[in-house]
Amino acid sequence: MAALQRLLSQARRHSPISCYCSSSSPWLLLHRSLCSSPPNDPNSNPPQCVPVQPVSYPIKPPGSNTQGWSREDARFVKDFNPLYPNRVAPLPEDAAGGGESEEMEAERRKIEADNRVMRRVFRVGVEEQPVPFPKLVKAEERKSNNSKGQKVVHDLKEAVQLVKANAKRNFDETLEAHVKLAVDLRRTDLKLTGSLSLPHGSGKALRVAVFAEGTAADKARAAGADLVGGEDLIEGIKNGSINIKDIDKCIAMPQLMPRIGKEISKKLNRLTPNARDGSVTTDISRAVKEAKKNITFKKDKSAIVHVGLGKVSFTEEALCENMGAFVNALLLAKPAGLKKSSKYAGYVTTFHICSTMGPSFPVSIQSLSIAADRYTKLQMR
Repeated sequence: MAALQRLLSQARRHSPISCYCSSSSPWLLLHRSLCSSPPNDPNSNPPQCVPVQPVSYPIKPPGSNTQGWSREDARFVKDFNPLYPNRVAPLPEDAAGGGESEEMEAERRKIEADNRVMRRVFRVGVEEQPVPFPKLVKAEERKSNNSKGQKVVHDLKEAVQLVKANAKRNFDETLEAHVKLAVDLRRTDLKLTGSLSLPHGSGKALRVAVFAEGTAADKARAAGADLVGGEDLIEGIKNGSINIKDIDKCIAMPQLMPRIGKEISKKLNRLTPNARDGSVTTDISRAVKEAKKNITFKKDKSAIVHVGLGKVSFTEEALCENMGAFVNALLLAKPAGLKKSSKYAGYVTTFHICSTMGPSFPVSIQSLSIAADRYTKLQMR
């Protein structure tokens, strides 16, 4: 009956009729709350309004609480005080005695016995738990990359400094340049070969043989030629007493070229003096000095040029000047069959420098162009 009265009080609160007489019976109140007739129906008894008296509770004075705790303080004490244990379902190991109960232990033994019987009857092997394969955690790599994951392109002088800083071997490493050319240069009909004289030399001791006689031979020896001779040098190469592998460059006077081409040109092969590259000349002294600094380059099958441009022990200014001379020679060796939209576009893709056993660093094309222009201006003076 108490539940019914509570339901009727809720229905009366939400009914369109504001209030009813407290003396009305519960069935009458239910009928009036569910009736569709308006409250002002003359056939129905007019409701009597009972004023609702507000209920207020006096505020407790501050001294009434003996401990002086607020509601937040009491809540904090209840949550963190060890005297108020947390309501958590107990685990088997938390039971009395610190272990499983006797009933649970008996049930576990029964289940294991049944499993052993089933395995013996049906010859079922014990299922092995798969062991997860250990994952190797890769160490964080130190990358000189930007936020987009691309390599940072350095200025020429900055790249040379990085190469010198990372050359930590116990010998004088060579500064190498690796130029990746355009895809069109993979064609076999587009040849790319060239030679140049580095302003500060390559740092490699080149052996130069000079075919000269008289005063020209004396000038060649004064310029630093390794092998100097005329008829005797030709006879030594012809009979094999002089090893061709010990010679890096050959220079000859025009008077001796007929005999060289007739007798030892096949043995010299690529070392045969040629007027087009300046190895057949009357100025023997200048040719020998340039040959000591001269290097050659050509592209490989994948259209990449590899060349050494000096030793890491050289100064930064010397290495930059050698780099400018190489870039200038690379532009001069550009094949005629290649589209010449500009100096570098469609020709040079990337340019990297490194030491013999050190990491490589990309160089910006703008800084290389500035170095090549500076070398050209120095040559024009």
